[in-house]
Amino acid sequence: MEIESPTLTPTTEYQPTSVCHVVAVPYPGRGHINPMLCLCDLLLSKNPKIFITFVVTEEWLDLISSDARGSTGRSNFRFTTLPNVIPSEHQRAKDFPGFLDAVCTKLEAPFERLLDGLEEPPLVIVADTFVKWALAVGNHKNIPVASLWTQSMSMYSMLYHFKLLQMNGHFPIDPSERGDEVVDYIPGVAPTRIADLPTFFTGDGSKVLSQAIECISIASKAQFFLSTSFSELEPLALEALRPGISAPIYSIGPAIPFLRLIINDSSSSSGSRRGDNNINTPADQHATDDINYLEWLDSQPSRSVLYVSLGSFLSVSDTQLEEIVAGVLDSGCRFLWVARGDTITSTSFIRDNMAATTMGYCYYYSESGGQIGQRRGVIVPWCDQLRVLCHDSVGGFWTHCGWNSTLEAIFSGVPMLTCPIFWDQIHNAKQIVEDWKIGFRVKKNFGGSTEELVTRQEITQLVRKLMMEEEEEEDSEKRGSGSSTNSSTSTDMMRIRSKGLQQCCLKAIARDGCGGSSDRNLDAFIGDILLHKTKRELHILEDACTGRG
Repeated sequence: MEIESPTLTPTTEYQPTSVCHVVAVPYPGRGHINPMLCLCDLLLSKNPKIFITFVVTEEWLDLISSDARGSTGRSNFRFTTLPNVIPSEHQRAKDFPGFLDAVCTKLEAPFERLLDGLEEPPLVIVADTFVKWALAVGNHKNIPVASLWTQSMSMYSMLYHFKLLQMNGHFPIDPSERGDEVVDYIPGVAPTRIADLPTFFTGDGSKVLSQAIECISIASKAQFFLSTSFSELEPLALEALRPGISAPIYSIGPAIPFLRLIINDSSSSSGSRRGDNNINTPADQHATDDINYLEWLDSQPSRSVLYVSLGSFLSVSDTQLEEIVAGVLDSGCRFLWVARGDTITSTSFIRDNMAATTMGYCYYYSESGGQIGQRRGVIVPWCDQLRVLCHDSVGGFWTHCGWNSTLEAIFSGVPMLTCPIFWDQIHNAKQIVEDWKIGFRVKKNFGGSTEELVTRQEITQLVRKLMMEEEEEEDSEKRGSGSSTNSSTSTDMMRIRSKGLQQCCLKAIARDGCGGSSDRNLDAFIGDILLHKTKRELHILEDACTGRG
């Protein structure tokens, strides 16, 4: 049987003048590839003499948008592909444990062959933590490895200290029976109900747990450790993990595409978020594709639009989706709904439900665009999420609480309605609502044998609580009741906290003066890998001088 070889894409030739060749290996999933691309963007923006080879499967190279492929806009970046020896991305949700197992067992050999075929070996391999074989390959070839963790550091601490759950009798258990018990002994993690822990206990979460713990154990032995969080967001978790991770830890987050945005003090530009630091979006090559929903956003009042995204990997049940659709419609709130999916089915389902509920209330258009008109809601199959969240008309975010989406909401200063589905999303929601207090819960209990259905009435209440507090307060005064005033006050405080956390985020990535914490950590990481290069060259020179080379 012929072995399929990895290939280099012809987009960019290798530059022999580059001083630092980096090979980036993300886990093959959108929530992992995107932050790895953003990290590469950041590295190249810091040092133009870095050359990056970005490794994905052949399928994923086709799935990555042309916008993302050209996101760096630089000549010192190229994609290279591994053969499709793992299950298709379109099947990943159907058998997540099998997919993870395939990633951990079938990609190592093709990757080694790829390294052997490179014009020059890399100075460092930056690998996703769930690409667990990367460290063994690096050690075998004497190439240092930087492990990139793309979830919260609290999640990392829970996996790293998982034995504490077992020692305290909290694993294995049935979370539907003991979900209200509190775990208060995991270093760096605030006291957390069992029900708010990641999905360790049942379903696919329990099936991938041992694999995830092994990945964490291996990552702690890497030569470098990178986190997509930032120091000010999770200081306790970061400090708690330093003794257990032998490598230096660099918090370089948020690893989101903020380099595409221009941060300045002007509030006059269309699409900016009002505040001390307004975020303006420059025109890009896809402006014609984006014009419909962006023009619609431009025509809406400030903070009046709820942005709804249920993620790109897993989905809620059809029954729950029906309730969400009805609840959002009944709220009377303006909305922009992105219905991602492998096909148009999910978008059509939402469109059809809305049309059946309120004929003509919303407008659906395909990627070809069309007239929007004066509509209360827009549904799209895709949008530039960060650009949308940073828009002044967006006042709330219905989110599945994926880590990247959470960071984008924090960066944008937008409060959230949390509707997590799986794995780390559950605890991310807890942090959003209880620790940072920048969101409301939609779904409260997880981990049971059956899904907890959130009704359309509950959803309507929550959407109005987040988005229409001023109208609610006025109505309350007319009725002579103060029942909504407390709701309005809590929402106002949430918006203040969201803006405060946004300022922390912007300071972390600031490049003026001494730079923010994430900016300094990025500089330190680049400095350390270049120092490693210098040391390696000195060793080679010494060996040559002494006749050992």
